[in-house]
Amino acid sequence: MAEEKKVSGAPAKAVTAVKKDETKPGFFKRVGKWFREMRSELKKVIWPTPQVLAKNTGISVLVMLVSAVVLWGFDELAQMLIRALFTLAG
Repeated sequence: MAEEKKVSGAPAKAVTAVKKDETKPGFFKRVGKWFREMRSELKKVIWPTPQVLAKNTGISVLVMLVSAVVLWGFDELAQMLIRALFTLAG
């Protein structure tokens, strides 16, 4: 047969409902809270050293220049092909 669950003999605690405050804090309190939270988050950021920042900036500029040269090369090639087609077409 099915086993019966044992119920503990301890009396149940009375639960009192706590009414939550539904009012919204004022504008300046919310702005102040936002700035405090932002400041605490910014303290967690690991900021780069000047050497790492300079290295990363240099790499970014180099990649940008290489991309610009490759794009310019493709543009010149496409321009030459279009001119060749126009000269062949007459």
